[in-house]
Amino acid sequence: MKKSYQEINEKIKRGEAVVLTAEEVSEMGRTMSPAEVAGKVDVVTTATFGPMCSSGMFINTGHANPPIRMEKVTLNGVPVFSGIAAVDLYIGATENHPEDPAYGGAHVIEDLISGKDVELVAHAKGTDCYPLKHIHTTINRDNINEMVMFNPRNAYQNYPVAVNTTNRIKYTYMGSLLPRLGNANYSTSGELSPLLNDPELRTIGMGTRIFLGGTTGYVGWYGTQFKTNPELNEHGVPVSNAATLALIGDASMMSNSFIKAAYYEKYGVSVFVGIGIPIPLLDEEMAARVMIRNEQITTRILDYGDPEHPELGRTTYDKLMSGEIELNQKKIKTASLSSIYKAREIAEILKNLVKEGSFLLSEPVEMFPRGKGLKSLEIR
Repeated sequence: MKKSYQEINEKIKRGEAVVLTAEEVSEMGRTMSPAEVAGKVDVVTTATFGPMCSSGMFINTGHANPPIRMEKVTLNGVPVFSGIAAVDLYIGATENHPEDPAYGGAHVIEDLISGKDVELVAHAKGTDCYPLKHIHTTINRDNINEMVMFNPRNAYQNYPVAVNTTNRIKYTYMGSLLPRLGNANYSTSGELSPLLNDPELRTIGMGTRIFLGGTTGYVGWYGTQFKTNPELNEHGVPVSNAATLALIGDASMMSNSFIKAAYYEKYGVSVFVGIGIPIPLLDEEMAARVMIRNEQITTRILDYGDPEHPELGRTTYDKLMSGEIELNQKKIKTASLSSIYKAREIAEILKNLVKEGSFLLSEPVEMFPRGKGLKSLEIR
Protein backbone atom coordinates (compact mmCIF):
# COMPACT_ATOMS: atom_id res chain seq x y z
CA MET A 1 0.00 0.00 0.00
CA LYS A 2 1.43 3.36 -1.03
CA LYS A 3 0.27 6.90 -0.19
CA SER A 4 1.39 10.30 -1.43
CA TYR A 5 1.90 13.52 0.50
CA GLN A 6 -1.04 14.97 -1.37
CA GLU A 7 -3.34 12.09 -0.40
CA ILE A 8 -2.32 12.34 3.25
CA ASN A 9 -2.75 16.13 3.30
CA GLU A 10 -6.22 15.79 1.78
CA LYS A 11 -7.14 13.40 4.59
CA ILE A 12 -5.77 15.90 7.11
CA LYS A 13 -7.87 18.69 5.60
CA ARG A 14 -10.98 16.51 5.81
CA GLY A 15 -10.23 15.59 9.41
CA GLU A 16 -9.92 11.93 8.46
CA ALA A 17 -6.18 11.36 8.97
CA VAL A 18 -5.10 8.88 11.62
CA VAL A 19 -2.23 10.48 13.54
CA LEU A 20 -0.29 8.77 16.33
CA THR A 21 2.90 9.48 18.23
CA ALA A 22 5.97 7.35 17.61
CA GLU A 23 5.55 5.72 21.03
CA GLU A 24 1.97 4.76 20.22
CA VAL A 25 3.01 3.20 16.93
CA SER A 26 5.91 1.37 18.59
CA GLU A 27 3.43 -0.21 20.98
CA MET A 28 1.05 -1.01 18.11
CA GLY A 29 3.91 -2.79 16.36
CA ARG A 30 4.06 -5.43 19.07
CA THR A 31 0.88 -7.00 17.71
CA MET A 32 0.55 -5.65 14.16
CA SER A 33 2.60 -6.06 10.98
CA PRO A 34 4.08 -3.12 9.03
CA ALA A 35 1.46 -3.64 6.33
CA GLU A 36 -1.34 -3.42 8.90
CA VAL A 37 0.16 -0.29 10.49
CA ALA A 38 0.64 1.35 7.08
CA GLY A 39 -2.99 0.66 6.24
CA LYS A 40 -4.28 2.10 9.49
CA VAL A 41 -1.99 5.09 10.26
CA ASP A 42 -1.26 8.14 8.09
CA VAL A 43 1.15 10.29 10.15
CA VAL A 44 3.49 9.59 13.05
CA THR A 45 4.77 12.44 15.22
CA THR A 46 8.31 12.32 16.58
CA ALA A 47 10.00 14.69 19.01
CA THR A 48 13.04 15.55 21.06
CA PHE A 49 13.92 18.13 23.70
CA GLY A 50 17.56 18.28 24.61
CA PRO A 51 20.72 20.38 24.68
CA MET A 52 21.78 21.50 21.21
CA CYS A 53 24.84 23.71 21.39
CA SER A 54 24.98 24.50 17.67
CA SER A 55 22.06 26.92 17.84
CA GLY A 56 21.64 30.66 17.64
CA MET A 57 19.59 33.64 16.52
CA PHE A 58 19.82 36.26 13.77
CA ILE A 59 18.59 39.68 14.92
CA ASN A 60 17.89 42.82 12.92
CA THR A 61 17.62 45.64 15.43
CA GLY A 62 16.45 48.34 13.03
CA HIS A 63 18.37 51.57 12.40
CA ALA A 64 19.01 54.38 14.84
CA ASN A 65 18.78 58.05 13.89
CA PRO A 66 21.49 58.88 12.94
CA PRO A 67 22.35 55.36 11.79
CA ILE A 68 25.23 53.19 13.01
CA ARG A 69 27.22 50.38 11.43
CA MET A 70 27.61 48.17 14.50
CA GLU A 71 31.07 46.65 14.84
CA LYS A 72 31.52 45.67 18.48
CA VAL A 73 28.27 44.59 20.10
CA THR A 74 27.07 42.99 23.32
CA LEU A 75 23.60 41.91 24.43
CA ASN A 76 23.30 41.83 28.21
CA GLY A 77 27.10 41.84 28.19
CA VAL A 78 27.38 38.78 25.92
CA PRO A 79 29.49 39.32 22.77
CA VAL A 80 27.53 39.15 19.51
CA PHE A 81 28.80 38.64 15.96
CA SER A 82 28.19 41.81 13.94
CA GLY A 83 30.16 41.17 10.75
CA ILE A 84 27.08 40.72 8.56
CA ALA A 85 25.62 44.16 7.89
CA ALA A 86 25.00 47.43 9.70
CA VAL A 87 22.36 46.25 12.17
CA ASP A 88 22.25 42.50 11.53
CA LEU A 89 23.56 40.43 14.43
CA TYR A 90 24.02 36.74 15.21
CA ILE A 91 24.21 35.46 18.75
CA GLY A 92 25.39 31.92 19.32
CA ALA A 93 23.85 29.92 22.14
CA THR A 94 27.20 28.94 23.66
CA GLU A 95 28.77 32.42 23.71
CA ASN A 96 29.66 33.24 27.33
CA HIS A 97 29.45 36.48 29.26
CA PRO A 98 33.13 37.36 29.85
CA GLU A 99 32.58 37.95 33.57
CA ASP A 100 29.81 35.44 34.26
CA PRO A 101 30.44 31.99 32.75
CA ALA A 102 27.00 30.78 33.85
CA TYR A 103 25.26 33.32 31.58
CA GLY A 104 25.52 33.38 27.83
CA GLY A 105 23.93 33.53 24.43
CA ALA A 106 21.30 30.92 25.26
CA HIS A 107 20.05 33.08 28.12
CA VAL A 108 19.84 36.15 25.87
CA ILE A 109 17.90 34.10 23.32
CA GLU A 110 15.50 32.84 25.98
CA ASP A 111 15.09 36.38 27.36
CA LEU A 112 14.17 37.74 23.93
CA ILE A 113 11.73 34.90 23.29
CA SER A 114 10.19 35.59 26.71
CA GLY A 115 9.59 39.24 25.78
CA LYS A 116 12.13 40.63 28.23
CA ASP A 117 14.20 43.76 27.65
CA VAL A 118 17.82 43.09 26.67
CA GLU A 119 20.59 45.70 26.97
CA LEU A 120 22.28 46.50 23.65
CA VAL A 121 25.68 48.21 23.62
CA ALA A 122 27.36 48.83 20.26
CA HIS A 123 30.45 50.68 19.13
CA ALA A 124 31.59 51.66 15.65
CA LYS A 125 34.29 53.71 13.90
CA GLY A 126 31.70 55.84 12.14
CA THR A 127 31.39 56.32 8.39
CA ASP A 128 29.88 58.96 6.11
CA CYS A 129 26.71 56.90 5.71
CA TYR A 130 26.69 55.53 9.27
CA PRO A 131 28.01 58.39 11.41
CA LEU A 132 26.93 57.20 14.88
CA LYS A 133 29.83 55.73 16.86
CA HIS A 134 28.10 54.45 19.99
CA ILE A 135 24.65 53.35 21.09
CA HIS A 136 23.36 52.10 24.44
CA THR A 137 19.71 51.04 24.46
CA THR A 138 17.34 48.17 25.12
CA ILE A 139 15.76 45.83 22.64
CA ASN A 140 12.96 43.31 22.99
CA ARG A 141 10.77 41.05 20.88
CA ASP A 142 8.40 43.90 20.02
CA ASN A 143 10.80 46.70 19.05
CA ILE A 144 13.17 44.92 16.65
CA ASN A 145 12.53 43.97 13.04
CA GLU A 146 13.38 40.27 13.09
CA MET A 147 14.60 37.56 15.42
CA VAL A 148 15.12 34.36 13.50
CA MET A 149 16.43 31.20 15.11
CA PHE A 150 18.88 29.45 12.81
CA ASN A 151 20.54 26.36 14.24
CA PRO A 152 23.38 24.86 12.19
CA ARG A 153 23.29 21.46 13.92
CA ASN A 154 20.28 20.01 15.74
CA ALA A 155 18.50 16.67 16.23
CA TYR A 156 21.43 14.24 16.04
CA GLN A 157 20.34 10.91 14.63
CA ASN A 158 21.89 9.08 17.56
CA TYR A 159 24.36 10.07 20.24
CA PRO A 160 26.73 8.05 22.41
CA VAL A 161 26.51 7.41 26.12
CA ALA A 162 29.18 9.25 28.13
CA VAL A 163 31.12 7.65 30.99
CA ASN A 164 34.40 8.40 32.74
CA THR A 165 37.02 5.80 33.73
CA THR A 166 39.51 8.23 35.30
CA ASN A 167 39.92 8.95 39.00
CA ARG A 168 38.47 12.47 38.91
CA ILE A 169 35.22 14.13 37.81
CA LYS A 170 35.11 15.23 34.18
CA TYR A 171 33.04 18.32 33.37
CA THR A 172 31.71 17.99 29.84
CA TYR A 173 28.88 18.97 27.47
CA MET A 174 27.42 15.60 28.48
CA GLY A 175 27.24 16.82 32.06
CA SER A 176 29.42 15.99 35.05
CA LEU A 177 30.81 12.48 34.71
CA LEU A 178 31.76 10.81 37.97
CA PRO A 179 35.07 8.98 38.27
CA ARG A 180 35.52 5.21 37.92
CA LEU A 181 32.33 4.71 35.90
CA GLY A 182 30.25 6.43 38.59
CA ASN A 183 27.45 7.40 36.15
CA ALA A 184 26.41 7.25 32.51
CA ASN A 185 24.73 10.17 30.71
CA TYR A 186 22.85 10.05 27.42
CA SER A 187 20.91 12.57 25.35
CA THR A 188 18.46 11.12 22.85
CA SER A 189 14.72 10.47 23.14
CA GLY A 190 14.95 6.91 21.81
CA GLU A 191 11.92 5.64 19.90
CA LEU A 192 10.50 9.20 19.87
CA SER A 193 13.61 10.68 18.26
CA PRO A 194 12.91 12.09 14.77
CA LEU A 195 15.88 10.77 12.80
CA LEU A 196 15.71 7.34 14.42
CA ASN A 197 12.20 6.96 13.01
CA ASP A 198 13.37 7.81 9.50
CA PRO A 199 16.97 6.56 9.51
CA GLU A 200 17.32 6.74 5.72
CA LEU A 201 15.83 10.26 5.65
CA ARG A 202 13.19 9.36 3.10
CA THR A 203 10.71 11.97 4.36
CA ILE A 204 13.03 14.53 6.00
CA GLY A 205 14.95 16.92 3.77
CA MET A 206 15.24 20.55 2.78
CA GLY A 207 11.92 22.29 3.20
CA THR A 208 10.38 19.81 5.64
CA ARG A 209 7.88 21.60 7.89
CA ILE A 210 8.52 20.93 11.58
CA PHE A 211 7.65 22.05 15.10
CA LEU A 212 10.51 24.22 16.36
CA GLY A 213 10.57 25.89 19.75
CA GLY A 214 6.81 26.15 20.00
CA THR A 215 6.00 27.28 16.47
CA THR A 216 6.31 26.19 12.86
CA GLY A 217 9.86 25.87 11.57
CA TYR A 218 11.62 24.28 8.64
CA VAL A 219 14.59 22.13 7.79
CA GLY A 220 16.82 24.59 5.94
CA TRP A 221 19.76 22.33 5.07
CA TYR A 222 21.53 19.27 6.32
CA GLY A 223 23.26 20.02 9.58
CA THR A 224 26.95 20.49 10.17
CA GLN A 225 28.89 17.28 10.92
CA PHE A 226 26.28 15.48 8.81
CA LYS A 227 27.48 11.97 8.08
CA THR A 228 25.82 9.28 6.00
CA ASN A 229 26.47 5.57 5.62
CA PRO A 230 27.03 4.98 9.35
CA GLU A 231 27.26 1.56 10.94
CA LEU A 232 23.77 0.07 11.37
CA ASN A 233 22.54 -2.46 13.89
CA GLU A 234 20.47 -5.51 12.96
CA HIS A 235 17.32 -3.35 12.92
CA GLY A 236 18.75 -0.86 10.42
CA VAL A 237 19.32 1.87 13.01
CA PRO A 238 22.57 3.93 13.11
CA VAL A 239 24.55 3.10 16.25
CA SER A 240 26.47 6.40 16.29
CA ASN A 241 25.95 10.11 15.73
CA ALA A 242 25.31 10.41 12.01
CA ALA A 243 22.77 12.71 10.31
CA THR A 244 21.95 16.17 11.66
CA LEU A 245 19.59 18.99 10.67
CA ALA A 246 20.00 22.75 10.16
CA LEU A 247 16.76 24.34 11.32
CA ILE A 248 15.16 27.76 10.95
CA GLY A 249 12.09 29.42 12.46
CA ASP A 250 10.59 32.73 13.59
CA ALA A 251 11.81 33.13 17.16
CA SER A 252 9.33 35.92 17.84
CA MET A 253 6.62 33.22 17.71
CA MET A 254 8.48 30.73 19.89
CA SER A 255 7.87 29.89 23.54
CA ASN A 256 10.33 29.66 26.40
CA SER A 257 8.60 26.39 27.28
CA PHE A 258 10.49 24.86 24.36
CA ILE A 259 13.66 27.00 24.24
CA LYS A 260 15.54 26.83 27.54
CA ALA A 261 19.00 28.08 28.44
CA ALA A 262 21.28 25.78 30.42
CA TYR A 263 24.66 25.90 32.12
CA TYR A 264 26.95 22.91 32.56
CA GLU A 265 29.32 23.27 35.49
CA LYS A 266 32.88 24.13 34.41
CA TYR A 267 31.94 23.55 30.78
CA GLY A 268 29.69 26.37 29.67
CA VAL A 269 26.34 27.42 28.31
CA SER A 270 24.02 25.46 26.02
CA VAL A 271 20.37 25.62 25.00
CA PHE A 272 17.58 23.06 25.12
CA VAL A 273 15.59 23.04 21.88
CA GLY A 274 12.19 21.42 21.37
CA ILE A 275 11.76 19.79 17.96
CA GLY A 276 8.87 17.78 16.53
CA ILE A 277 8.78 16.23 13.06
CA PRO A 278 5.74 14.54 11.49
CA ILE A 279 6.54 11.46 9.42
CA PRO A 280 4.08 10.38 6.72
CA LEU A 281 3.56 6.64 6.38
CA LEU A 282 4.04 6.54 2.63
CA ASP A 283 4.33 2.77 2.49
CA GLU A 284 4.95 -0.42 4.41
CA GLU A 285 8.68 0.25 4.64
CA MET A 286 8.10 3.57 6.43
CA ALA A 287 5.70 1.84 8.79
CA ALA A 288 8.39 -0.70 9.67
CA ARG A 289 10.79 2.16 10.46
CA VAL A 290 8.47 4.07 12.80
CA MET A 291 7.58 0.87 14.66
CA ILE A 292 11.11 0.80 16.12
CA ARG A 293 11.23 0.26 19.89
CA ASN A 294 13.77 1.33 22.50
CA GLU A 295 15.07 -2.22 22.91
CA GLN A 296 15.90 -2.23 19.19
CA ILE A 297 17.91 1.03 19.23
CA THR A 298 21.60 0.58 20.00
CA THR A 299 24.14 3.24 20.93
CA ARG A 300 27.80 3.26 21.87
CA ILE A 301 29.27 3.83 25.33
CA LEU A 302 32.27 6.16 25.10
CA ASP A 303 34.93 7.03 27.68
CA TYR A 304 34.97 10.82 28.01
CA GLY A 305 37.87 10.44 30.42
CA ASP A 306 40.06 9.73 27.39
CA PRO A 307 40.52 12.60 24.87
CA GLU A 308 39.97 10.18 21.99
CA HIS A 309 36.72 8.83 23.52
CA PRO A 310 37.31 5.11 22.92
CA GLU A 311 34.28 2.83 22.74
CA LEU A 312 33.87 0.68 25.86
CA GLY A 313 30.69 -1.14 24.89
CA ARG A 314 27.14 -0.78 23.59
CA THR A 315 23.70 -0.64 25.08
CA THR A 316 20.07 -0.09 24.13
CA TYR A 317 17.67 2.68 25.01
CA ASP A 318 15.35 0.48 27.03
CA LYS A 319 18.31 -0.29 29.33
CA LEU A 320 19.35 3.36 29.48
CA MET A 321 15.81 4.43 30.35
CA SER A 322 15.55 1.76 33.04
CA GLY A 323 18.01 3.84 35.07
CA GLU A 324 20.88 1.37 34.98
CA ILE A 325 23.25 -0.31 32.54
CA GLU A 326 25.99 -2.87 33.05
CA LEU A 327 29.54 -2.33 31.83
CA ASN A 328 32.65 -4.31 32.72
CA GLN A 329 30.56 -6.32 35.21
CA LYS A 330 29.61 -3.11 37.01
CA LYS A 331 26.12 -1.65 37.30
CA ILE A 332 26.09 2.05 36.42
CA LYS A 333 23.32 4.54 37.07
CA THR A 334 22.08 6.35 33.97
CA ALA A 335 20.63 9.83 33.48
CA SER A 336 19.20 11.55 30.43
CA LEU A 337 20.23 15.08 29.52
CA SER A 338 17.22 15.29 27.20
CA SER A 339 13.70 15.32 28.59
CA ILE A 340 11.44 12.45 27.56
CA TYR A 341 8.59 14.25 29.33
CA LYS A 342 8.96 17.33 27.09
CA ALA A 343 9.50 15.16 24.00
CA ARG A 344 6.18 13.42 24.72
CA GLU A 345 4.51 16.80 25.20
CA ILE A 346 5.82 18.03 21.83
CA ALA A 347 4.81 14.83 20.03
CA GLU A 348 1.30 15.14 21.45
CA ILE A 349 1.01 18.85 20.55
CA LEU A 350 2.14 18.13 17.00
CA LYS A 351 -0.25 15.17 16.78
CA ASN A 352 -3.17 17.43 17.70
CA LEU A 353 -2.07 20.19 15.28
CA VAL A 354 -2.01 17.69 12.42
CA LYS A 355 -5.32 16.10 13.42
CA GLU A 356 -7.11 19.45 13.56
CA GLY A 357 -5.81 20.38 10.12
CA SER A 358 -3.59 23.31 11.12
CA PHE A 359 -0.30 21.58 10.33
CA LEU A 360 0.01 20.08 6.84
CA LEU A 361 2.95 17.97 5.74
CA SER A 362 5.51 19.40 3.32
CA GLU A 363 7.39 17.19 0.90
CA PRO A 364 11.14 18.00 0.85
CA VAL A 365 12.18 20.15 -2.09
CA GLU A 366 15.54 18.37 -2.11
CA MET A 367 16.84 15.30 -0.34
CA PHE A 368 20.09 15.15 1.60
CA PRO A 369 23.38 14.00 0.07
CA ARG A 370 24.51 10.40 0.23
CA GLY A 371 28.00 9.16 0.94
CA LYS A 372 29.07 12.21 2.96
CA GLY A 373 31.81 11.64 5.51
CA LEU A 374 33.55 13.81 8.11
CA LYS A 375 36.95 15.48 8.03
CA SER A 376 39.22 16.02 11.03
CA LEU A 377 41.30 19.07 11.89
CA GLU A 378 45.04 18.54 11.69
CA ILE A 379 47.01 19.66 14.74
CA ARG A 380 50.34 21.32 13.96
